[in-house]
Amino acid sequence: MTGVIDTSAPPSRPARLVDDFAPPLILPGAHQLCAGCGEPAAIRSVVEMIDELGLTARAVGVFGIGCYTSFSPGMDVEVLQALHGRAPSLATGLKRVQPRSIVFTVQGDGDMVNEGLQEVIHTAARGEPVTCIMLNNGVFGETGGHMTATTVIGQRTKNSLEGRDPKKHGYPIRMAEMLAPLDGVAYVARGATNNAGNIFQLRKMLRSALQAQADGLGFTFVEILTMCPTGWFLQTGEAPDYLEDKLQAYHKVGIIKDVSVP
Repeated sequence: MTGVIDTSAPPSRPARLVDDFAPPLILPGAHQLCAGCGEPAAIRSVVEMIDELGLTARAVGVFGIGCYTSFSPGMDVEVLQALHGRAPSLATGLKRVQPRSIVFTVQGDGDMVNEGLQEVIHTAARGEPVTCIMLNNGVFGETGGHMTATTVIGQRTKNSLEGRDPKKHGYPIRMAEMLAPLDGVAYVARGATNNAGNIFQLRKMLRSALQAQADGLGFTFVEILTMCPTGWFLQTGEAPDYLEDKLQAYHKVGIIKDVSVP
């Protein structure tokens, strides 16, 4: 039959590597995060945009403390480690000492909003030309899945087993919407990692944020909704739909501010 490959014997020509699809700025080796976590896709998107823009030699990452911190030694860019919540301040000092550098921070919602809210707000208000990236899954993933300041109403966590109740716990903070009105802010967007379409849009957001920094337009911010099936008490396959139905319903995905657009 035409087109059918005979597999009864070894091929006459050995297999060969057609292409290496590994990102050039991620070092070989498996990560240690839980199955179904959205953070690997987020980190990969960041470094791929750095590479595409030709900013590798100038890029410096500043990592907060969380599950994502395990990526810091696996990236082929310079990385500094900050204390809880302090990444924007460390990024500010670095950018002022090395103004040609492209400085980006990576923090979780717990690290940025619970631990260091004042740091990112003042960095944005000063218009520091750095790019802050927040991985938002609505839980303190590294410390067991407790509620954070971005946990949405009804979301179950280790200390809100019946779901977040605004009468008991208050309302979630919409971080992107909080920063966007500040005069020093040049670009704000919120993306997600739960499907291919959202990742495609996220990559464009990250590219725009990094380019705005390179152009000296001011502070830029990208919030990324990521899955955490372990902290959400879900099966892995249920997490992408949960993100869309719960987190994305409250934390709307899209570009919120872009000063480069008239």
